[in-house]
Amino acid sequence: MDVVKEKQAAAEAAALLVEDGMRLGLGTGSTVAFLLPALARRHLDIRCVATSVRTEEAARDLGIAVGPFSDVDRLDLAIDGADQVAPDGWLVKGGGAAHTREKLVAITAERFVVIADSTKLVDRLHGPIPLELLEFGLASTLRRLGTVTRRAVPLSPDGGVIADYTGPVGDPATLAALLEGTPGVVGHGLFPPGMVSTVLVGRGREVETLRFAVH
Repeated sequence: MDVVKEKQAAAEAAALLVEDGMRLGLGTGSTVAFLLPALARRHLDIRCVATSVRTEEAARDLGIAVGPFSDVDRLDLAIDGADQVAPDGWLVKGGGAAHTREKLVAITAERFVVIADSTKLVDRLHGPIPLELLEFGLASTLRRLGTVTRRAVPLSPDGGVIADYTGPVGDPATLAALLEGTPGVVGHGLFPPGMVSTVLVGRGREVETLRFAVH
């Protein structure tokens, strides 16, 4: 198995879904790094928003137009990677600490396409589950969450503390509701299947398409 080639295959397949005039959301991570040059080679007239400073800078270096997300209320398409993809369409994202922005971009898009290599497919989701937490009252939030470890990384671009929930996942919907209902939690890396339109998975030299409900 050549994971790098699988990532590249999935990314290049996703690039072909982008059309002239689209408003496009760009994700973050190693698979998205293959998407950007594939897009640049097509020389499309597109308007993009990026989920991280790293993606924004890399896209602009390749001549891809990236603007602020603050004045965009709808995207035609968003493309991003994933850390885990379960058979029912639940995802774990946030290994790169951009999960809060990634979720906001994904939910704004008419279609959210995930690109991944075959190692990202799992039978059941497991920890760690990335979190973004308010710095205000952080000790209280950590105590109430219990099995959470703060990452030794800088704050998010929006000033959030990056951490990981390391307890049992069980039913992802139940855990997602628990995290969302905990004061001090800004965002988490559990993405529901209703948010995901398509997963493009590189398998050897082929790209497999997995489809889920459109939100």
